[in-house]
Amino acid sequence: MALRGGTRFSVPFEAVFPHGAVFVPDSIAEAQDFNEVTRQRTPAKDKVTGQRVWQCRVMDMDPELGSRSREVAIKILADHQPVPPVGPFERVEFEGLNVTPYVGSNGRLAFSYRATALVAPKTLAETRGKAA
Repeated sequence: MALRGGTRFSVPFEAVFPHGAVFVPDSIAEAQDFNEVTRQRTPAKDKVTGQRVWQCRVMDMDPELGSRSREVAIKILADHQPVPPVGPFERVEFEGLNVTPYVGSNGRLAFSYRATALVAPKTLAETRGKAA
């Protein structure tokens, strides 16, 4: 059986952002769906969970990106608007991170990211305790 389009893969935060991610200020907004027939926008609902969809932007701190764009959009599935756990331009992490690969309009492989929560980064002690 082949994978269907839109298949989501659970991934650890560290696999997607091994050098961390920094919160872009004022970037949390409700995602909108556009209805081609009525030409109206409505609040987006996740097709799998039915939860509301919010979107925020982070900067990928990977030094190998050089001068390329570092900005990544992450969709957060939550009933209420997420509140940033840190100040602007501070590190954040995502819980329940999923990735959906797809082919973009330019014919190149792209990824859509969804998470269940936006959280402050774990301390080194918390990370080590989790591994024990």
